[in-house]
Amino acid sequence: MNAFEGILPIHKPAGFTSHDVVAKCRGILKMKRIGHTGTLDPAVTGVLPLCLGRATRMVEYLQELPKEYEATLVLGVATDTEDMTGEVIEQVEEVRVTEEEVRQVLSRFIGTISQIPPMYSALKQDGKRLYELAREGKTVERKPREVTIYELELLAFHPEGPHPRISFRALCSKGTYIRTLCVDIGRALGVPAAMTELKRTMSAGITESHCLTLDEVARHVADGTLQEHLLPVDRAVEHLPAHMVSSDKVKAALQGQRLSSTVVSPAVKRGETVRLYSPEHQFLGVFRVEEETMAVKAVKVFLPE
Repeated sequence: MNAFEGILPIHKPAGFTSHDVVAKCRGILKMKRIGHTGTLDPAVTGVLPLCLGRATRMVEYLQELPKEYEATLVLGVATDTEDMTGEVIEQVEEVRVTEEEVRQVLSRFIGTISQIPPMYSALKQDGKRLYELAREGKTVERKPREVTIYELELLAFHPEGPHPRISFRALCSKGTYIRTLCVDIGRALGVPAAMTELKRTMSAGITESHCLTLDEVARHVADGTLQEHLLPVDRAVEHLPAHMVSSDKVKAALQGQRLSSTVVSPAVKRGETVRLYSPEHQFLGVFRVEEETMAVKAVKVFLPE
């Protein structure tokens, strides 16, 4: 059995799909059980956490958490893909906006907003991915989706030339399309817009400082030090409350038995999902406190290897 288990944060290079990165790592690590935690378009760089071995069971928790991006958009140009990989469908000769106008517009996007997913996206409709329909020249109606922008900060404003550029940092919920946000920012300024650059700087609390390049992964595998660079499995759920079970109930927890809330400290709350540990700080898994009985029920158990 392969020894690698944990979360491997990769710095995704441009030109690779998320699936390409997984395939490359399968070859380097000589293991099949690898999952990624959220698709990045080929042109996008930055943080891509991979889950190795049993950590693949935690992908769903990592996917749900906020992500942070740094993006640049150009005003005065629109494309069919909402970024510069597509065909130009609209262009104006010259755009005149001030930094104050840009700041005012950005502030309007903070909070819960509605987005219409782009046609060039991996969402499925009637069993087909939208980008497949788009490549066939088809446009279908997409339902608006609510997403949350927690923070939106102007990083740079370049008003020079006929087509100004805006760079910003966005901390946002799962499912946010930054390309669409760029287009909507332009629309709010009264002009077409398209994204020119995108980097994911944080995913589920994992930042660029944690990340390894694919070359670094290969070197660490060769010299036997990769495991030292993996984040532990429970890092995926560190946003959940941590609780400890009494030593005489560790075995029952690992067997997936229902536990009384009285054997867990500190006291658990009705209906909450928690991570449980032994008195020796061994991660036992993810558990849920039942609403009616307050029994602590196993969701995902991690038996010691």
